[in-house]
Amino acid sequence: MKSDERGNWHYIPKPFEGEKMRKGLPMMEMRDDQKALTFALLSTAMSHRGFAQAATIMSLERVVWEMENHAAKRRADAYYVSIFGKPAPGKTWGWRVEGHHVSVNFTIVEGKVVSVTPNFFGANPAEAKDGTRKGLRVLAAEEDLARALLKSLDDGQRKVALIAAKAPRDVVAPIVAKISPLEGKGLLAEKMNVDQQKMLRGLIEEYVRRLRPVLADVDLKKIDEAGFGKILFVWAGGTERGEGNYYRVQGPTFLLEYSNTQNNANHAHAVWRDFDGDFGVDVLKEHYSKNH
Repeated sequence: MKSDERGNWHYIPKPFEGEKMRKGLPMMEMRDDQKALTFALLSTAMSHRGFAQAATIMSLERVVWEMENHAAKRRADAYYVSIFGKPAPGKTWGWRVEGHHVSVNFTIVEGKVVSVTPNFFGANPAEAKDGTRKGLRVLAAEEDLARALLKSLDDGQRKVALIAAKAPRDVVAPIVAKISPLEGKGLLAEKMNVDQQKMLRGLIEEYVRRLRPVLADVDLKKIDEAGFGKILFVWAGGTERGEGNYYRVQGPTFLLEYSNTQNNANHAHAVWRDFDGDFGVDVLKEHYSKNH
């Protein structure tokens, strides 16, 4: 559990651009029954919608494989299962399922799930333009809910929320084990009207409710207790579909980021981080100080 590998997460296909292969057992080397158990493990933590999203994202690798002339790095079974510690009732351990555009990480302390982040979903293509899957948008709600919120803002609110005419190339927070809050620009939730606050809440839940309800409810309570009014909404880039765009939702304890700029604004990334809770760092520190 104290291995540096726990924090060595990413969402690119590996090996890629000199990156080393991921640790863990790849699905491409599993028997059929082991692959089925991998999806069963994933389903224990995810909601029905979140599980369907993850499985669909994995299947998009076949679409990219066709788009890129059968590139070897594009495989729908190039997803890895990594176990940290010894899984057992009442014990402290963790697990990860990760590959291109999917990284889900869970930490269990004394038999209780205490951390569900980092949590990353991506989609390439963000919208399938042709073929049998034409029209498929795996992360449609993540994009559409945020844009609807932006368009509901009045001129004064939009001036605060819209921080740049051009979107950054990708999510801003680094892909490292621990991150700090980003600059405090943006429109505060307390400066929104009731309907806009409901839209913001719906957007947050779109990320958090990737998880099964008993886990999602814990994190939503944590977000609320830290102060919903303190949450910031930021947008950069184009405001219409098909235009490169970026947004983030940042509260005292968490960060959501969305980017759709690559491949002619048809390649989306959507990530959820916890400033103190990623990989269960805060709870693990207390656990080790008491028990070790």
